[in-house]
Amino acid sequence: MQHSRQFLLDSYRSMATIRRFEDRVHDEFATGKIPGFVHLYAGEEASAVGVCSHLDDRDVIASTHRGHGHCIAKGCDVVAMMKEIYGRRDGACGGKGGSMHIADLSRGMLGANGIVGGGPPLICGAALTAKYLKTGGVAVAFVGDGGSNQGTTLESYNLAKVWNLPVIFVVEDNGYAESTASAWSVGGSQLGRAKGFGMPGVEVDGFDFFAVHDAAREPIERARNGGGPSLMHVRLTRFYGHFEGDAMTYRAQGEVTKLRAGHDSLQIFRGKVTQAGVLSGEDLDVVEADVAKLIDDAVSRSEAAAMPTEADLLTDVYVRY
Repeated sequence: MQHSRQFLLDSYRSMATIRRFEDRVHDEFATGKIPGFVHLYAGEEASAVGVCSHLDDRDVIASTHRGHGHCIAKGCDVVAMMKEIYGRRDGACGGKGGSMHIADLSRGMLGANGIVGGGPPLICGAALTAKYLKTGGVAVAFVGDGGSNQGTTLESYNLAKVWNLPVIFVVEDNGYAESTASAWSVGGSQLGRAKGFGMPGVEVDGFDFFAVHDAAREPIERARNGGGPSLMHVRLTRFYGHFEGDAMTYRAQGEVTKLRAGHDSLQIFRGKVTQAGVLSGEDLDVVEADVAKLIDDAVSRSEAAAMPTEADLLTDVYVRY
């Protein structure tokens, strides 16, 4: 295993933070304390962390309505995120966006997006900026299998290729667009679509952090070096419903239980690093304990935080340049 011990610990910490964050939001939402809609990323951690572990402060990402994992993987503040989900005044977006609209431009996170297929056009703009200013930055659009069918996404494939933009389109295929199976709803293949637009493409096991990390290296380096856009088709699953409250009647009985038992990205990571003798189970347990304290703190601080006031209503409406 060619990764440093610190890199492995940091990567596991990011994945564990996403999982613990999402599991806790799932529990808290059930109490009625959290307003609005929530779409959880649990089960998909290896994709966000595997890709974002190659990125730095020059780089930007755009997300989907299922954006918490991408935010955490790109370095957004976990407490500010939780406060935003609770609708608090000092949340990441002033408590005005909630779960589906968390953004932090200072971390290169252009935002989760309630518009299916809304991220790819934004990423093309960010990539054009990086190319024009010669920053060496790349832009990554995370898109679901449902979003991959949107015209905005396909137009972005074309634009990125025509303008030779430093873009990576990451199609996170969790098997369902809401309740519609991607095996039924996606014509052809994701790699076939990439080929149709003249882009390189790669398909990867999204349950395996190391597979995603290795697969992401080449397209990101190619984009940095002027080689244009690429597509990654990441096959994974979500452990919860499309949204909190989804009964998941479209999934086979026992499907999620089997996936949790055999395709948990955190357990796969843990097995690989401990078998290789690079990290011990105790090392990873320490990380888990630290993460648990962080999430407990985030929830308690969010519950105690102030709500927005009437005076906040018309703030942050216009941008001044």
